[in-house]
Amino acid sequence: MRLRSPGMFLLLLGALQATDIQEQEVRALVGSDVKLSCGFHEGHTFDLDDLYVYWQISIMGHPTTVTYYLSGNSSAGLEDNRYRDRAWLMPESMKHGDFSLHLYNVTPQDEQKFNCLVFRKSLQLKKILEVMVTLHVAANYSMPVVQVPSGLSEDEELTLTCTSMNGYPKPNVYWINKTDNSMLTEGLQNSTVFLNARGLYNVVSVLRIRRTPSVNVGCCIENVLLHQNLTGIGQAETPRATKPSNTGSHTGVHRKGHGTVLSALAVLGVVVVVAAAVGWVCRSRCRPHGIHARCRPARPEQAFSGPPSPLHPHGGA
Repeated sequence: MRLRSPGMFLLLLGALQATDIQEQEVRALVGSDVKLSCGFHEGHTFDLDDLYVYWQISIMGHPTTVTYYLSGNSSAGLEDNRYRDRAWLMPESMKHGDFSLHLYNVTPQDEQKFNCLVFRKSLQLKKILEVMVTLHVAANYSMPVVQVPSGLSEDEELTLTCTSMNGYPKPNVYWINKTDNSMLTEGLQNSTVFLNARGLYNVVSVLRIRRTPSVNVGCCIENVLLHQNLTGIGQAETPRATKPSNTGSHTGVHRKGHGTVLSALAVLGVVVVVAAAVGWVCRSRCRPHGIHARCRPARPEQAFSGPPSPLHPHGGA
């Protein structure tokens, strides 16, 4: 019996007796190629015409085909177009018991459980192998960039914004005080994580803290799957009110004293000039009278202004 319809094959799978399921976990970076292992470790050989190999995933609770090999008839990306030309089986490897799925150009949407089923037609479609492979997908976040506003006054709240892009899966975001490496309270931050067009995550985290003279904080983006912790640094210096320092005070006092001395000397100079001018004016006006009075020759005093009386000799009239 040759099965051509994957739907019919799925009905037969449900009717088969359950077997032990092997479970594995695999990690892969976005954009890389990965091998999801499914096979026998012992040295088995198989006839490809005797094999039915099926890889499927579950979407909304319904099994969906990724790729399959049905006794000489293989298909790449049967029902889900996301895996067309990206998921392959290697017939030469299957001959030796290796039924691994080769997945190329891994995307974030590939993070799910892949189920490998192997049947033998000669054993009346007995399931000889079932492996459940959980694929974990990761992508490196960009280095966080912290934006610090400038030109704020000392009394204002300080708002810092941290951004990181193109990572996977969702990160842990937290802020630390770089002074003592202590974590800041979650209530001070507001983080937004959202998917971009590539199916990767972008992060925007806003921290609001009271402005202090010196701010030194770090924004941490933790990718748990990759054991990666990236930290962006934000530093800010608060402008302080202008206060005279001790050196400035001494300088001010010195300058003030120097100015006072200069002012006093200027006033004194003006006084001297004015005094000299006044003295010169006084000397100019008083010198002729003083000198003439002192240098004028003395004259004999006169008792009367009239002519002298004639002298009469004694003894006769």
